[in-house]
Amino acid sequence: MMTETTAIMAALSTLPPPQLSDLNFSILSDIRHHHRRLSAVLSSPTLFSLTLHHLHSLSLPHKTLLIARHLLSALRHLARHFHPKQQPPPPPSTATKQRDLDAVLLLLLLCEIRQHNPEALETSSPAKWREILSGLWCDAVLTISGIGFCDGSVLIPYIETVTRCWKFVGEMGCCGGDGDGKVAASPAAVVALPSVEVRGRGVECVICKEEMREGRDLCELPCEHLFHWMCILPWLTKRNTCPCCRFPLPTDDVFGEIQRLWEVLVKNTIKM
Repeated sequence: MMTETTAIMAALSTLPPPQLSDLNFSILSDIRHHHRRLSAVLSSPTLFSLTLHHLHSLSLPHKTLLIARHLLSALRHLARHFHPKQQPPPPPSTATKQRDLDAVLLLLLLCEIRQHNPEALETSSPAKWREILSGLWCDAVLTISGIGFCDGSVLIPYIETVTRCWKFVGEMGCCGGDGDGKVAASPAAVVALPSVEVRGRGVECVICKEEMREGRDLCELPCEHLFHWMCILPWLTKRNTCPCCRFPLPTDDVFGEIQRLWEVLVKNTIKM
C-alpha cells in the first residue's frame, strides 16, 4: 500500500506540465514566505518570546486547530489544480493571522527538532531555545530555501510536511460538525450552485420523493444530481454531501474541509 506522501506525489504526476509548473511556483512562493516569517521570529528576541508565549497559552486542541488551518491552506494549494471550478476561494474568516502563522511555523520547527535531535532542547532552558534554534535553522536554510531546486525537490519536502500535519490531526481524533462527521456546506458554495430547468418527466427528487415537474427550476449539484431547491437547501445546512452519491461540497468547517480536500487527492490517485 502506498504511503500518504507517495499517494499524493502519484496524484500530482497526473497533472499536465503547465499545471505542474504553476503548482511548483505557488508552492515555492509559499515556502519562501514561511522561511522569511520563521527567520524573522528566530532573529528577534522580542518576537520569539511573544510567539513562544502564544504557543504556551494554547491548549492542545487549539494547537491542533492551528496545525489543521496550516494543513488546510496547503491542501487548497494542491487541490485547486485538480478541480479549480469546485474550489472556491477561502472566506476571509479562515485566513491565517500572522501571529498564528508565526506560531505554527515555530511549533512545526520545534516538533522537527524534537524528532531528529531531541537532546538539542532537552538540555537547555526555554530562554536558550532561540539561540539553539537559530543555529540549527541557519545550518539548514540554504539546503531548503529553494535555490536551485528541481520540481521534485520542491514538492517532496512540502508533501512530507503536509502528511505529517495530516497524521497529527488524524491522531488527535478531530472531526468536524457535530462529532459524527456531518458538516454543513459552505454558504458560498451553496450560493454558487446553478439553477436548471426540468426537461422531461418521471424524474424524482430523492429527498421528498415527489416528481420534478417539467419547467420548474431545480438545483444542480456538481455531481449533476438534481433536487428541488426547497428540499436541498435544508439538507445542505446540515450536510455537505449529495443525498444520492455523497459527493462532497466545500465546507467552512476546518476539519471537514481537510477531509474533503484529502479525498480529492486520493481519488485522483485511484484513477491512475
